[in-house]
Amino acid sequence: MRLTAIEEGHLRNGMPGTIGIAGLFPADGPPFDLAWLRARVRERWGGLERMNLTLRPPAGPAAFSGHRWAVRPFDPAAHIAADDRDLQTLLTDAVSRPLPEDRPLWRLLVTERAGESGEHAVVLLAHHALLDGRSLETLFRLLMDDARPSRPPVPGTAPARRPVRAAGVGRELRIIGARGRALPAAPTEDYAPSVAVVGLDAPVMRAARRQPEAGRGATLNELLLSSFAGALRARYGPLSAWPAGPAPFFGTVPVDLRGRHDAHRLGNGVTALRIPLPVDLDSPVARLRACQEEVAAFDHRCDAHRAILPPLLATARAMPWLAQVMARRLARPELTTSLCTAFKWRDHPSRLHGRALARVVPLPQLATPGTANLCLVHCADTYTLTVVSHLRTGDAEAIGGAVARELAAVAECEAPMDRSAREVRAR
Repeated sequence: MRLTAIEEGHLRNGMPGTIGIAGLFPADGPPFDLAWLRARVRERWGGLERMNLTLRPPAGPAAFSGHRWAVRPFDPAAHIAADDRDLQTLLTDAVSRPLPEDRPLWRLLVTERAGESGEHAVVLLAHHALLDGRSLETLFRLLMDDARPSRPPVPGTAPARRPVRAAGVGRELRIIGARGRALPAAPTEDYAPSVAVVGLDAPVMRAARRQPEAGRGATLNELLLSSFAGALRARYGPLSAWPAGPAPFFGTVPVDLRGRHDAHRLGNGVTALRIPLPVDLDSPVARLRACQEEVAAFDHRCDAHRAILPPLLATARAMPWLAQVMARRLARPELTTSLCTAFKWRDHPSRLHGRALARVVPLPQLATPGTANLCLVHCADTYTLTVVSHLRTGDAEAIGGAVARELAAVAECEAPMDRSAREVRAR
């Protein structure tokens, strides 16, 4: 079975391609029993074809022959193991090297020392060619005690799509190809992968989500994009102080193209929308409003991508060298400098072998040198930001801390109720 052009691109972009999701559980219970976990995985995932796919190299010259998937049932004993590293070290090592290709491209690791508080963690890792972030979330939900079996896609139930105007397609193609800025460069020899997991204060996040004043409130994506823009301004100054002329700094937002009829389909079902981040605006709320205006256009932009992608991907699939050219080009820092993803874990409470899920930690992929990717997750009453950077050592922590400070600045902006109360007192 031939890989799709997107899958082929994830293999040919020159990076390890590992992504992941981790569930943290309180330290007051016994360690997870590996035999039990292997049995649960076999029960819940064993019948999913995607989890049984092994990668085969091209049969001929790589420029003209693509990789193929071959079905090879996974062995839980080979895929599921205990690990004695702390979570941050485990995740940093995971994004820095590819998974072995002699078996299906995923692993499930269990560590008893995830953090300083001694939480236990279950970590699912996979190559992006096999699974995207939404697929990891779907699989992790299937492991939970009260999970319902996912329904396979129903043929012929895809909703009717709105007509797409040629002008909208042309506009989106220009955005895809527009040259942006890379992050201000460090000496190449100083670049190194780093991962930071930042727990965000829940009351601060709740206050930030009520912004801006007299608005509808902010989504996680909008908050992440605007606070990242503020973090970049605090760290590097306004764009006029950056090199590379007047080009904007683009953030890239993965958007799921699956619908209700195939919401649980595994594989790669997302597209990427680029937006100029408002680094030059000096107010946290102004940056948030600017990002909300960009996000408001996502539905129509996704319609354009649904029109663009089928012919483009069909061509790239027929010519694997084109998939490689596209993947390498899109991996350049001035085109895809920062992926910014956010989602909410909606199943609460969730339990695994009777243990309550306390926190979800995402793991974005490592991109080319000069980039940083971010993912924010809301689970129960916890908010967790993960930064994966390919900058200087320690830059992931610095960016994570700067984003946390920007979120606090948004939260501290005067809320409508507070202002009204002061006006009443003044009268």
